[in-house]
Amino acid sequence: MITGDLKSKIDRIWDAFWSGGISNPIEVIEQITFLLFVRRLDELQTLKENRARRLKGPVEDPTFLPGQDHLRWSRFKNDDPAVMFKVVGEQVFPFLRQLAGEDSTYSDHMRDARFTIPTPALLSKVVDMLDDVPMTDRDTNGDLYEYMLGKIASAGQNGQFRTPRHIIQLMVAMTAPTPTDEIVDPACGTAGFLVAASEHLRATHPSVMTDAAQRRHFNHSMFHGYDFDNTMLRIGSMNMLLHGIEAPDIRYRDSLSEGAASDEGRYSLVLANPPFAGSLDYESTSKALLKDVKTKKTELLFLALFLRLLKPGGRAAVIVPDGVLFGSSTAHKTLRKRLVEEQKLDAVVKLPSGAFRPYAGVSTAILFFTRTDSGGTDDVWFYDIQADGWSLDDKRSPLLSEHKVGCMPSASLSPDEHLRNNLPDALSRWGSRATESERSRTRTEQSFLVPKADIVAQSYDLSLNRYKEVVHEEVEHRDPLEIIADLDALELEIQQGFADLKAMLK
Repeated sequence: MITGDLKSKIDRIWDAFWSGGISNPIEVIEQITFLLFVRRLDELQTLKENRARRLKGPVEDPTFLPGQDHLRWSRFKNDDPAVMFKVVGEQVFPFLRQLAGEDSTYSDHMRDARFTIPTPALLSKVVDMLDDVPMTDRDTNGDLYEYMLGKIASAGQNGQFRTPRHIIQLMVAMTAPTPTDEIVDPACGTAGFLVAASEHLRATHPSVMTDAAQRRHFNHSMFHGYDFDNTMLRIGSMNMLLHGIEAPDIRYRDSLSEGAASDEGRYSLVLANPPFAGSLDYESTSKALLKDVKTKKTELLFLALFLRLLKPGGRAAVIVPDGVLFGSSTAHKTLRKRLVEEQKLDAVVKLPSGAFRPYAGVSTAILFFTRTDSGGTDDVWFYDIQADGWSLDDKRSPLLSEHKVGCMPSASLSPDEHLRNNLPDALSRWGSRATESERSRTRTEQSFLVPKADIVAQSYDLSLNRYKEVVHEEVEHRDPLEIIADLDALELEIQQGFADLKAMLK
């Protein structure tokens, strides 16, 4: 957890960019990402040099060759601002672009690195500030970057918007990744789902760091993310790097195009919040997906894609707009029927309508399902999240203290606090959904199970309101004649008052 002092340092860096002429938050994060990458390369080179000194041998696989020391962070940070500006702009960034050929996902995303900091003074100021930020601790690095990503306060293009971290953590906790999983987010953006999954695994399965085979899988073959926005790929890669994953598979790919066909049946866990809107190049859309569901709606195509990417037994937790749950088009109905009849639909968790503010006010839900190719849906678990611990307006301010927000708070919540944060209750009930206490809940409660037969009878409508029963409290009203009699009495009293007033004035 980063402290207020560190947040202040990041805020000052942000302010420096703003006053220096760069106000686009994406561009600010991108420039910071480049500079952090340069700093990281220098730190890795220093580690290699230390190792070589200890072993009294040559530096293995050096990043900086002889004659390139002036490109290292530790060197140019002490240069005069004008010299630094020239070195970084004319030599360091071309050097970054040349790294693209190296076998590293981070280097690959630096191939079109552009240096856009406009003045030597701003560069010098930002380098000084970044150098002052401690980045030796993995948790702090990740939290710092997450804090910066939180400053992207405007919706991106093509329906992109950042998923709140506490919603991501709930989805990860409910799917409980294991050390053998292969996890994919086909619309990864800043890689928030993959980062949260890695943190969950470190906390719940420490063997991923101590067992050699598991550690190799964790660092090299467990995490896969695709996006067709190069800026987001760079930011996502850096997010993974700063959270301690050595070589995640973060790649440029239009997931709805033909290119994704090679990954069918490869993954055991899909975590995603795909774009709900935006343009779709229908001509280049995968023919296999269009065969599954003939539509131009990206959210439906992504849902069909998730089913294809999963291996049998693989599970998914994905965010969908409410329309997917009850849409009446043939494509909507076909996809819902497939989920219920051919796969195993596990749960529908309704999110509060302000969950994605300030980016969007769209109503959403999380679908949990398992690919079986042979059905298996018996009962579907529904949960109505009415409060997620944060205000549901554009400010999204925390409603509880820091240790009581999120799905796994460090302190238990009182009934009153539950009204402001339903996430711990949702996670707890999900864990006990097979028990009699959960199965016996009535449909007037916050969670309940719906038999498959009821869903079939409702033409596979999956909206919570279709099944939730609302109990209207009986209220007794007074007899209208009594109310009229009271009004008559008041009227007489007023008229008498007027009459008395007139008499006094005569």
